[in-house]
Amino acid sequence: MKQLQLLVILSILIGLTACKQSKDTAKVTAAIENTFLEKEAIVKTPNKKLSKAFKDYWYAGDAEITSYALEQARYGEMRKGKAVLVFVTEPFLPEEQVKADQSSPANIPVLKLNKTKNYLTGIYPYSIMSSTFYPVYDNGHALKSSFSAQEWCGHVYAQLNNRAEQFEFTSHSYFQGEADQELTLNSVLLEDEIWNKIRINPNSLPLGDIVILPSLESVRVQHQQLKAQNAQAALVQEGTTSQYSLKYAETDRQLTITFETAFPHQILEWEETFISGYGTNAKRMVSKATKLKTLKSAYWRQNSNEFLSLRDSLQL
Repeated sequence: MKQLQLLVILSILIGLTACKQSKDTAKVTAAIENTFLEKEAIVKTPNKKLSKAFKDYWYAGDAEITSYALEQARYGEMRKGKAVLVFVTEPFLPEEQVKADQSSPANIPVLKLNKTKNYLTGIYPYSIMSSTFYPVYDNGHALKSSFSAQEWCGHVYAQLNNRAEQFEFTSHSYFQGEADQELTLNSVLLEDEIWNKIRINPNSLPLGDIVILPSLESVRVQHQQLKAQNAQAALVQEGTTSQYSLKYAETDRQLTITFETAFPHQILEWEETFISGYGTNAKRMVSKATKLKTLKSAYWRQNSNEFLSLRDSLQL
């Protein structure tokens, strides 16, 4: 709208001085108009058409809940636990960047992923959760991504908001040197949105040499600086399954996600290789999550004790 207003004002001024306008001025005016139009085209990326299969699966009024057996490397040792991926579509408010309670043409339909991990480190427990809100039309970066970790030493919270070509990052931590942080980053591909892209359209996954922002979990748990990194991305199909991998040269970290090639591209397992532990205890280790069970359920309506048995069906 501001661009349109500026064009109108510019047109009026040009009209008032038309008798003095040279060919060079006309060229400049045309260049300005083309720049505005190009920018408008970038901002308004067309929505991609959703297939009937996609609508039938993701708009059936429930969520997809999948449990995983977790083998998590932490402090240089392996820990056993459980992980859960919860995928569900919902309307999203672009400005407030929260779930919309009322229907509106301004709402953005997203595929939300809530990813949880629970495991023990000796006497005390770890509880980790990440949330990513990604447009179902697969025509832009995630609108929001957040991460939290709770354990007996304290807790950490981080959030990334997509604000028109830039990311606003806020983090709160009990660790010295991290504490309260606020950063502005250039808009780039997010590792956290890769999971959503797999479920929507794995053919759109970036390949080759890419620039990507590592997951908020990896950055916060490893106490690293949040910044875009160079990575090598590859997609390999083996029969009915496919594997998408990211290799980070700077941090010697690798993530491999295995999923069903056919729709709805369910995630079967993932492996993450990185340096775990500190000092002389630090070593390269592999964390792994393997699928247990999947349940399609409107879980937000199943908070009564009578539904506790559903956890058994998920082996939780």
